[in-house]
Amino acid sequence: MTNTDHTSIAEPAPPREIPDAAIAMVDAEGTVMGWTQAAEQLVGYSAGEVVGRSATHVLPPPEDAGRASVFAEQCRAQGGWSGTVAVRHRDGHTLTMTLRVSLLWGQDAGTRWLVSVTDIGALSSGATNGPVRESLLARAPIGIVVYDPRLRCAWVNDAMERHDGVPRHRRFGRRLTALLPGFEAEALEVVMRQVLESGNTMVHEYRAWPPADQRREHAFSASFFCLQGADGTPLGVCSMTVDVTGNRRARERLAILSEAGTRIGSTLDVMQTGQELADLAVPLLADHAIVDLVESVSFGLEPSARIGTTSGRTPPLRRAGLATIDPDVPTLPFVREEVIHPHPSSSFAAALRTGRSHLEPVLDTQAGPWVDHDPVRAQKVRDSGIHSLMVVPIRARRSVLGLALFGRSEEQTPFQEDDLLLAEELVTRAALSLDNALQYARERTAALTLQRDLLPHHVRGGAAVEVASRYVPADMDHGVGGDWFDLIELSGARVALVVGDVVGHGINAAATMGRLRTAVRTLADLDLPPDELLAHLDDTVRRLNDEDASVSDEVPAVAGATCLYAVYDPVTRRCTMARAGHPPPLIIDAQGQVTIPDLPAGAPLGLGLGLVPFESAELELPEGSLLALYSDGLVESRDNDIDVGLHRLGAALAQPGSSLEDLCSRAIETLPTQEPADDVTLLLARTRALQPAQVASWDLPNELATVPTARHLVARQLSEWGLEPLVTPVELIVSELVTNAIRHCDGPSRLRLIQHRVLTCEVSDTNTSHPRPRHPHTLDEHGRGLFLVAQLSRRWGSRFATDGKVVWAEHNLPSTAVA
Repeated sequence: MTNTDHTSIAEPAPPREIPDAAIAMVDAEGTVMGWTQAAEQLVGYSAGEVVGRSATHVLPPPEDAGRASVFAEQCRAQGGWSGTVAVRHRDGHTLTMTLRVSLLWGQDAGTRWLVSVTDIGALSSGATNGPVRESLLARAPIGIVVYDPRLRCAWVNDAMERHDGVPRHRRFGRRLTALLPGFEAEALEVVMRQVLESGNTMVHEYRAWPPADQRREHAFSASFFCLQGADGTPLGVCSMTVDVTGNRRARERLAILSEAGTRIGSTLDVMQTGQELADLAVPLLADHAIVDLVESVSFGLEPSARIGTTSGRTPPLRRAGLATIDPDVPTLPFVREEVIHPHPSSSFAAALRTGRSHLEPVLDTQAGPWVDHDPVRAQKVRDSGIHSLMVVPIRARRSVLGLALFGRSEEQTPFQEDDLLLAEELVTRAALSLDNALQYARERTAALTLQRDLLPHHVRGGAAVEVASRYVPADMDHGVGGDWFDLIELSGARVALVVGDVVGHGINAAATMGRLRTAVRTLADLDLPPDELLAHLDDTVRRLNDEDASVSDEVPAVAGATCLYAVYDPVTRRCTMARAGHPPPLIIDAQGQVTIPDLPAGAPLGLGLGLVPFESAELELPEGSLLALYSDGLVESRDNDIDVGLHRLGAALAQPGSSLEDLCSRAIETLPTQEPADDVTLLLARTRALQPAQVASWDLPNELATVPTARHLVARQLSEWGLEPLVTPVELIVSELVTNAIRHCDGPSRLRLIQHRVLTCEVSDTNTSHPRPRHPHTLDEHGRGLFLVAQLSRRWGSRFATDGKVVWAEHNLPSTAVA
């Protein structure tokens, strides 16, 4: 049905009962004349407690009552007011509200005020927004009519005439059906009667053609509120009508925000995230979009400056993303990865400093600091036809990560505030993804730094072995895990080979691994046999677990760690090894024959099984033997038994003549997948042997007359080796070590010189007590021998032997003698 005088109404929508804005009606003196159930639910006051009293009882709080009169005058002068205020709840706490005060006209030029409030907290918590609530937030025009209990118009605001074309003076005392005949007016009155009877707020949506724009269909949403008197009886119905035609497109665009969750941040690449933001904005929001990131952010580093800091210098930007509706834009100033230097006086620099968005509905490309600073770029902008611009800072944790710029050229409608709200929401989604990427980069850098510090930087076997290694973490994102390997140079040209595995992977397992690796190195300095070292390591692990249990109820940090420790002596070509729950090593001879030594398994570390001793095994390894130490991730899989993995690994390593690096690569390539379920570690060592000519040894009787003989023997051997420059210091070292052995033991001693990367002097005796440096007084005749040894040697120490101990000292070889 059509009314030629005013409006056409069609296609009604069924009424819905919704909780929307809270409404109160106030007279010209500020006295509350009507109250709603929604208002009672919001602030806790019933109609009986508020109606008939001053509005200052609720708003503003009592301490601000002096400002109430000023506020009232401001409303009268401006015909209303909107903004954010604090409202006092009945229980005393304060609510932050979006408030709108609208001027209503009555018959005979009387006036009243309609106060609409919406809880900002409810908005931020994700409550469903009704059309009135959206309009209150956006300060959009709302048509307001107050009907009496007989549904006759009593009060109306000026905006209502723009919705239906009915002048104010024609409304008073008349029902809606008399003004707009038709079934839709009757449907609206049905809803109003339901509101009067129930007191609940209801909304009714419909489409119509208003007189101001009869060429285009408009969508309207009418919300109805029951106004109650002091005794709770209905005084009338308040109708608030919103033209939601423009919001329809906004709702469609806001629906894309859900798509932004999947399209923005698909990777942890900050530059890719910038491009995804630009691609989503065009053509949804803008004709052109560019995303510039602070240059440090483009490299995965967080910006140093915070919002509001006055560094005085605008950071350079790097163009991360660009999109346009025109695929052929050679004249536009859009070059990806170009470095941008915003002019200090431009809106771009201001957004970077303050973190606030800038809306320029009509872009001025003819004047301004940035135009003068970069006339070439300004001319390209003019040629592109961009006439409206939004600059939105990309913010995260009080820092500006960059800027997003949106421009219109084909779309003639300038950007409005609602466009800016949508742009800010899109940018916020992108900022979260960028911040996640930066945090990932920071954590990954920290994890990789930790891993590099924990694992050996350079694995060198000295004169004992040739080595190569591989490490493949299961946590490929962070590159860290709980496996570790190590090679520790011991005295007498020997070397210790270590492989361990902490249950789990990631940065926590890596940190735990670092603690165990440090413990192994500390115990290796004591030069303990492998079985004794693992026993001490087991004690260390259990102490760490006890410490963790004492401060938290969590699972111990070290649970079920395994370790294999082996010591190889290139002089005797013998290898002693022990393991704590770790897979056994593989030994491949020079002909490619693979064997697995009979090595007791031992219990994993930290399980409290210390009463079960670890056992060592000793075997002879011919020169050129290949010793393979690995973690279970290399040989175990969900689909196959460990024997299958051991066979696969042995076949990969049984390649005589291949380099260790090639063998490592071949072994890793046998993994079933490129992303293993567990960390993978492989340490290969090909044994070397010292020639008999590199070792000299002598048995010495237990008498002081032996000391000059020992010096003579050493001097003669060094001369044969061409090491004459070392004769004097080495003679002194040997003299002190042999003298101590004679003084502190009853049996014979043995002197040995080993020439390898350094010159090692060893004196062994039958006394199990280890030497300790003393602090002699000025007049003491003894106690300075070990201090002299420490001054003359590269390093010195002692270790247990089968029938006593060995005291040793190392001296650097002359550069011409180093092999």
